[in-house]
Amino acid sequence: MSEDWKRRVRLFVLRFWQPASACMTCMPGSWTNIMSAAHWVIAVRTGLITGALAVLLTFTPAAKLYSNRYGNALIVGLLTMLGDTLSHPDHYHGLLPEPVRTGVISGLLALAASYLLEGRARRLRAAWAWISTKRYG
Repeated sequence: MSEDWKRRVRLFVLRFWQPASACMTCMPGSWTNIMSAAHWVIAVRTGLITGALAVLLTFTPAAKLYSNRYGNALIVGLLTMLGDTLSHPDHYHGLLPEPVRTGVISGLLALAASYLLEGRARRLRAAWAWISTKRYG
């Protein structure tokens, strides 16, 4: 498999978990219905659509935005809004529709992941080492 396709597969996986997690967070009753198969189907569908759109975007000049953490978060948020709109109807019908909420949460998850997981998750490993020494030291 070429390096480009390996990068695209990795991108798909990343763009799958962020929208799916955001969708589970933003759906009404998500935390009380965490075991609901219907909620998980919608969240997985949102993640799959967003992941596919993210991979399609790599064939365009907009793929340059993935290299900047803020551009990446913006693209992820916008693609999640589109993926959430395509995967199910809005549950809230209010001032701030569910796809917008889901997109914002997904963009924030992408931004947080860019800080925490860069450099083979060195920040997470450093925090774990600090916690371990405080607890056992």
